[in-house]
Parts: sequence; structure tokens; C-alpha cells
Amino acid sequence: MKTYLVTGGAGFIGSNFIHYMFQKYENDIHIINLDKLTYAGNLENLKSVENRKNYTFVRADICDREAVNKVFAENEIDRVVHFAAESHVDRSIRDPEIFVKTNVLGTLVLLNAAKAAWELPDGTFSEGKKFLHVSTDEVYGSLEEDGGYFYETTPYDPHSPYSASKASSDMLVKSYMDTYRFPANITNCSNNYGPYQFPEKLIPLIINNALQGKKLPVYGDGKNVRDWLYVEDHAKGIDLVMEKGRLFETYNIGGHNEKQNIEIIHIILDTLRDMLPDGDPRKKLVSDDLITYVEDRKGHDRRYAIAPDKIKKEVGWYPETAFEDGIRKTIQWFFEHEEWMKNVTSGNYQKYYEEMYQI
Repeated sequence: MKTYLVTGGAGFIGSNFIHYMFQKYENDIHIINLDKLTYAGNLENLKSVENRKNYTFVRADICDREAVNKVFAENEIDRVVHFAAESHVDRSIRDPEIFVKTNVLGTLVLLNAAKAAWELPDGTFSEGKKFLHVSTDEVYGSLEEDGGYFYETTPYDPHSPYSASKASSDMLVKSYMDTYRFPANITNCSNNYGPYQFPEKLIPLIINNALQGKKLPVYGDGKNVRDWLYVEDHAKGIDLVMEKGRLFETYNIGGHNEKQNIEIIHIILDTLRDMLPDGDPRKKLVSDDLITYVEDRKGHDRRYAIAPDKIKKEVGWYPETAFEDGIRKTIQWFFEHEEWMKNVTSGNYQKYYEEMYQI
């Protein structure tokens, strides 16, 4: 039985990964979820697995050296899957320091703990160990609107404090692979969407606001392009890289679903109108008139697009979920989890939302 240490497992992508891994491996793995439970970490995301004998939750900050070392000392960790990060660009513009602390220092603490636990007296590492660092396509900067893709060889060119902090953490992992031959991989993914996503991100924000008849904030002209990846497809890709990926390699995980932000919003509105029954009063609230253009984000990258050629060729992964199918599945999930949405949008989030969008 392999033991996985999943950092940030109560967050959006981390919780989806844990659900996927238990669906695939059932009782053949043990997952330790280490999460600080910031505003974006929510144990409600893991209600269905919390009583499993092969699941353990540890509340701790990845920057807490003592707490992280304790987890390694008390468990035979085979895999580290490192999701834990501050990840919202807007928040990074307002408070860069917490992003550097969590994303850079926290990654260093984890690397040192894993290295100390796995390293043998001769400087090599125990067989079968692997550290997988989950990163973002934003480290590559911005693409021209008329073509081109991010490849694993694309030079880093981060433009926000968030992407700079992730680029820095990537470089730390690369340095450990190069200096110590530390057993690791890096994955850089495109924009994820799906169940359990905190509604400061575009897709759940638009779904939630539209159902309440609230304004739908759109940065700038709304024509910024993102490549969208259904979160379960991402989880499958991470699992395949852990098991089949060559050590020391970086793999880009992209959805081949490029769309403008304004296009995403219209798709969501059309899908909501189609899925809501005629008698549902929310159907009358869902209107294109809710679209409200707001001042553009500082340093807003124009276009991201990933070429997942390498991961397809080397580990056999490809994005399985077309955007139109994934968005219907996501909306259906939000229909079925209205209480979850109410819980996460109360209090501090509402205050932050009003300050951020000025509407």
C-alpha cells in the first residue's frame, strides 16, 4: 500500500484529486491530507471520504517545518503531491507577501522534509519515492492572440506576484532535481474548472451570480483567452505522471479548450437557461444584461494555451472532457450542492468580492 502525502487536499484541485484516487485505487492506498484550511480549504469537500480508514487529515501549514517533519517521521511517505498554494491572481496583487511565503518557503520546507526522509547514506534516494509539484501555465507569461502554445521548453516570464511565486517554487524543485538528483516531477496545468471550486474564480463566480440575478463582472474587454481543463482530467494526468512519468521531467497538462472569458460567460448563461426547468424562478434571473465590464486587472495576461504533446506521447494522457460537457457537469454539481455554495460565499468572501469588483 503506497502512502500519499497530499498538500492542500481540502482545496479545489486537491480534493478532486483525492476523490479520484480513492475511486481508482479504493483501499490500496493511504492518503494523508495536510492542509492549513485557509479561506479556500474546505473539509466539506471531503465529507464522503473523511471516515475511511485509509484517509488521514492533518491540519498544518506547509511553512511549519516542525509539523511537516513530524508527518514524515510518523509515516512512510511514498509520494508527495504538492497542491498547497495561494493561487488567486487578484489576491496576489493586493498582498504579494503571503504568496511568496506559502508558495516559495512552503515548497522549500516540503522539499527538505522529503529529502531528509528519503535520502540514503550514499546520497541516492530510496526506490519508488516521488515528489510531484503541481504548478501553473501562468509561469510562462502571455501568448500572442494569433497563435503559438506553451511547451515545457518555453522560457518562464511571469507577470503577476502569484505567477512569480509559482515560478520561484518551480525553480526550487528544478534545483533539487539537478543538484541532488531528487526524485521529482513538475506539472504545469491550464485553468481548471469543476466541482468544489471556490467562487472567486471565473466559472463558479458566474454560475453563482447568474442564479441570483447579480452582476457578472468582466475584466477589460473580456477577450482574454484561457485554456480550460476539467479538474478530473487533471487528476488523471497527475496520477499518470506519478506512475509513468520520467524522473526529473516537466509535463504540461492542458485541455485544448481555448476560449475568451466573455465566450465562457455566454456559454454558462446559455447552459443555465437550458438546464433550469421552466418553473424555476431563477430562470428569469439568468440574463445577458447582468454582464458588467469592470476595470481590467493589473498586468492581465492576454492569452494562455498549453501544448500537451509530451504528456500524451510519454504517459498516454489526453483531455477527455469537452468544455460543453464539462460545463454541464459543473453546473449540475452546483445545482446539487447549493448549501455548499451558500456556506463558502458567506462572511469574508462577500466582503472581499465587493472590494475587488467595486459592484
